[in-house]
Amino acid sequence: MRILVLSDIHANLTALQAVLAHAGAVDAVWCLGDVVGYGPDPNECIDCLAALPNLVCLQGNHDAAAIGQLPLGSFNAEARTSMEWLRENLAADSLAFLTGLEPLRLEHGTTLAHASPRQPVLEYLLDSYSALENFDFFDTPFCFVGHTHVPVLFTKHGVGVNLQVPENDAEFVLQERCIANPGSVGQPRDRDPRAAYALFDPETAVWQHLRVPYAIAEVQARMQAAGLPERHVSRLEGGW
Repeated sequence: MRILVLSDIHANLTALQAVLAHAGAVDAVWCLGDVVGYGPDPNECIDCLAALPNLVCLQGNHDAAAIGQLPLGSFNAEARTSMEWLRENLAADSLAFLTGLEPLRLEHGTTLAHASPRQPVLEYLLDSYSALENFDFFDTPFCFVGHTHVPVLFTKHGVGVNLQVPENDAEFVLQERCIANPGSVGQPRDRDPRAAYALFDPETAVWQHLRVPYAIAEVQARMQAAGLPERHVSRLEGGW
């Protein structure tokens, strides 16, 4: 079975389309949340996702804020500006799609969360210490998360955790117990501007980390035309 695992699309249709073309045929798609926010294509990204086979999509913090479940005060000034634009431009069908999302799911014996199993919408798993604390909050062999926009694998070994930062096209046989993050499709923050995603086979536990370039300048032009914050425009080309 071939499952496309992606996260943090952030309304970047060009990056999403590049990932889908690069990944090829898959049996299912697991999206770990933050379909919207920051980018210029919220409705288009939702329409694209909704048409994919066997889609499982989680609610991220930007998705929750878009439908009023998180206050704008929980975001910095630039993110609030983007969120205000998003709320004004979100189509009714898109609003209904986001309203139906859950922040935590169990699929094929794998726990899926946007941020963490402990705090599915908001917690950042940035280091081995925070990852170690989260192993007590899921019972499955694996947990897949997004939210940080940084691809990483945390594998529990006894009382400690091994942190691995995967290289492009690297394959891993996930070991029990593991927390894996595929990185971000639409706004990477690991100094690599290429869209990031993973392919997972639940039968063999093989996880493949992949990157694909996309036409960043086209997305930046749409963001500027929409009047979105310049900092969010410029960070796409640097991957920060």
